[in-house]
Amino acid sequence: MPKKIALLFAGQGAQCVGMGRDLAERYPVAADLFRQADELLGRNLCDIAWKGPMEELTKTSNCQPALYVHALAALAALHEVFGKFEVGGAAGLSLGEITAHASAGAFDFATALKLVQKRGEFMDAACATTQGGMAAMIGGLENDVRRLAADEDVDIANINAPNQMVISGELANVETSVGVAKEYGIGRAMMLNVAGAYHSRLMESAYVKLEEVLAGIPMQSPRFPVISNVTGEEVKTPEQIQQTLRDQVTGTVRWTDCMQRLIDLDCDLFIELGPGNVLAGLLKRTNRDIDVISIGDAESVRKCCEAL
Repeated sequence: MPKKIALLFAGQGAQCVGMGRDLAERYPVAADLFRQADELLGRNLCDIAWKGPMEELTKTSNCQPALYVHALAALAALHEVFGKFEVGGAAGLSLGEITAHASAGAFDFATALKLVQKRGEFMDAACATTQGGMAAMIGGLENDVRRLAADEDVDIANINAPNQMVISGELANVETSVGVAKEYGIGRAMMLNVAGAYHSRLMESAYVKLEEVLAGIPMQSPRFPVISNVTGEEVKTPEQIQQTLRDQVTGTVRWTDCMQRLIDLDCDLFIELGPGNVLAGLLKRTNRDIDVISIGDAESVRKCCEAL
């Protein structure tokens, strides 16, 4: 029986120096997307993605567009080798949600790239004017982490998998939360190496600026279901796309709900597009019986084609 395919798009944190270079060397369609990105942005994004240094690539205004282009280049390479295939649904982690919409035709490549660039710039600016941090909470129940967040005045940034959540907020409050986590029954708490407090109230300025940009961007309904980070449900209209992408900047990424919704849509083969295999690991923690393939380089494109 044919598999029903879901596409997953990586978010910030997955970046690595060299990402996409061998895709561009092997597949002209991938090289063309990187070339277009350099022209549209008026700078050499390829050099940063392929040569680094990592400190430069990790800047939000660099890594977000680099991850967007890399994921779509991997998808384009897959289509070039295997041909078109039906997609049952898609989701992207944080930034990756815009990539998911682009893959579904809600935005064209150039429009979404410029949106991603603006989003990264707005978030960089918000980080520069606040002192925020994030921490992973592993091995605790959701209610326990929510109780801790309420007591220490931080926000729930991500619900990534069962017993794996991320808190975000004022740096001092996040550090205190890590120190008292075990008192709330949380097995392990660790600070994350990030520039600020993403998906928290400290991103309010980015929320306001992105709302203005989204209002002026042409978009249409996606060709296949795209699941919203903040609702865990399909986004069907341009108005819903605007609202959910805006709300996502300060809201919780409900990744577990997104994965469950794709499973409920009968998707039984998931293809992760982006560097590494973080999303595959999170999916397996949600449902270990689901088949998942990660594509980030030319060799993984070949393996995915064999599996398909």
